[in-house]
Amino acid sequence: MKKRFLATVMAAGMVLGMTACGGSQTQSTTAAETTKAAASSEAATTKGSEAATTEAAASTWKPTTTVSIVVPAGAGGNTDLSARVFAEYAKRMTGADFIVVNANGAAGSVAANQVRSAAADGHTFLYGHNLVNVANIAGVTDYNYTAFKLGPTFALDPAQQFYANPEKYKTLDEFIQAAKANPGKLKACTEVGAYTYYELLAFEKVAGIDLDLVDVGSNSDKVAAMLSGQVDLMPGAYINCKDYLEAGQFVCLGAPTKERYELIKDIPTLTEQGVDLVYPNCEFSFYFPKDTSDDVIAWYDQLVKKMTEDPEVKEAIAKVEMMPYYLSSSDSEANDEKIYNEIKQIADDLAK
Repeated sequence: MKKRFLATVMAAGMVLGMTACGGSQTQSTTAAETTKAAASSEAATTKGSEAATTEAAASTWKPTTTVSIVVPAGAGGNTDLSARVFAEYAKRMTGADFIVVNANGAAGSVAANQVRSAAADGHTFLYGHNLVNVANIAGVTDYNYTAFKLGPTFALDPAQQFYANPEKYKTLDEFIQAAKANPGKLKACTEVGAYTYYELLAFEKVAGIDLDLVDVGSNSDKVAAMLSGQVDLMPGAYINCKDYLEAGQFVCLGAPTKERYELIKDIPTLTEQGVDLVYPNCEFSFYFPKDTSDDVIAWYDQLVKKMTEDPEVKEAIAKVEMMPYYLSSSDSEANDEKIYNEIKQIADDLAK
């Protein structure tokens, strides 16, 4: 029943995604100052600055009008807030105007389609993580990252952690044992065709459990479902869960990361607890229309590298509970290919 329900929602998402190029669901907002509570300055360490294999080539291009940063999410989440950090400091450093355009819906395909149909002149790009690839794997779209020209990567959020109600489950082992005792009964919230859907499928497989995956919508909807007791488990970004964690309303069962990051240093990894799952991190890259020139890409490469090395920008990214993380455009493309193959393998294993 679960798989039939999800397939129905996927089909509906595909119809919406293919008709979204007109941007009827988008809204533009200025690059306002972000206001999330400050994190430790240690969290601002640039973990990806070493990843660039070569210096970006010199560019003579520069923006001649306002640049639209199309975000596949509503206001207030990690994607939106980190995009606003970029917009604010890009203006300070270059004098050009940047705006964030929120275009949520259909597993990111509303935003993706908007950028694919935009002029390839460097003034419009998609900003996000993994969304283009997971939407394709889920069947929501008929394209993946190769339909775009990859720009640099700007920020990193560790793979979304698993949160539960501490009155029900205090540890990962407690949750897994409860799931094994009640197959198909414990509810986990997700968004079909999105990053967390395949994260939960991978978790089910390695933990040997069967969950009831419920499509509840956006990040704010997931939090609301958790707070109201409608679901038992929620994959979530730290920025969306930190306040509830500190208030004792959520407990974090673990993070599907290879290591403990400074940002979430008190949260144990799943592998530390005997669950062998490492899921791709959320690495926020720029996706340009396919025919964008190399000169444009080189300009953004230079800018992002400079920004992620700047102490003030590092601090601003830390304030939205994320980490600066520079990958050159070529390294970003290679990274997207790797992530695409990893998540596709999860989907292929499920189909066997």
